[in-house]
Amino acid sequence: MKATYRALLEHGYAGLSISRIAEELDKSKASIYYHYDSKDALLVAFLEYAADQFESSVATETGDDPRADLEHVVEKLLPRQLDEEQRQVQSVVLGLRGQAVTSEPFREQITAMDDRLASTVREIVDRGIEDGTFRDVDSWRVAEHVLATVNGAMYARATTDRENAVVAARDSLSAYLDVTLVGESSPPESESSTQADETSTQEAQPSTQEDGT
Repeated sequence: MKATYRALLEHGYAGLSISRIAEELDKSKASIYYHYDSKDALLVAFLEYAADQFESSVATETGDDPRADLEHVVEKLLPRQLDEEQRQVQSVVLGLRGQAVTSEPFREQITAMDDRLASTVREIVDRGIEDGTFRDVDSWRVAEHVLATVNGAMYARATTDRENAVVAARDSLSAYLDVTLVGESSPPESESSTQADETSTQEAQPSTQEDGT
């Protein structure tokens, strides 16, 4: 699967072939066809492998704090800043997701991946509800909100130069989770600014009693 990933990075989906994967693997095409009927069959298996890797990393990197664990998962899915390796991984995965529009096998695998991601979030939220960290909310709705936000922001990041919009979406997602799960919120910036301005204006106004007017 690592050879498939390297070939995807170099050639993309359109330029990928069994021959190029075989070159990366230093094997014959026949050895690959022995296990997979086609390029697409191999790539569908690659997507499942990628989902397995993600779940494995989450399992080893999370602990007993549901709030910290949820923040960790969201950060892995939608980091505020991407390093080069993360950018490459997202580019490969999103390129393959595009095939789900016209390919039923890809669609089934992408659906399964999203179901697994949503289940990961839902399990953390349920754990937090059980131990009192989170309020009693609908964990399914929370998980679907997280997944929809992550998917939309990832597409925006991969297909536009609107990086600030992606960061804003990430911050908004964190705020949503704080309010929904914990009940924490801060006054809107505009409201705080208005209150501060009103206070400054009142302090600046002269007293009519002191000047006798």
